Amino acid sequence: MSNTKSSNQAAVPEAKGALDRFKFEVANELGVPLTDGYNGNLTSKQNGSVGGYMVKKIVSEQPEIPTQRLYIRLSCQGRNV
Repeated sequence: MSNTKSSNQAAVPEAKGALDRFKFEVANELGVPLTDGYNGNLTSKQNGSVGGYMVKKIVSEQPEIPTQRLYIRLSCQGRNV
């Protein structure tokens, strides 16, 4: 293991608490026994399922941008955009 600190930094540090609560909510929905602290006993599949489902829920709750709808509509009509 490396002794270097992670360079990951939150874009909005104030959102950390909300994201942590969201992570535990998703883990609970999926039946992943996530604990506050060390979770080295969990498999990559379990951890990945939590992160993946978090992203899926965030993306699905975003309103569709009108330009995306136009692009999709034009693409479906066979136009090059």
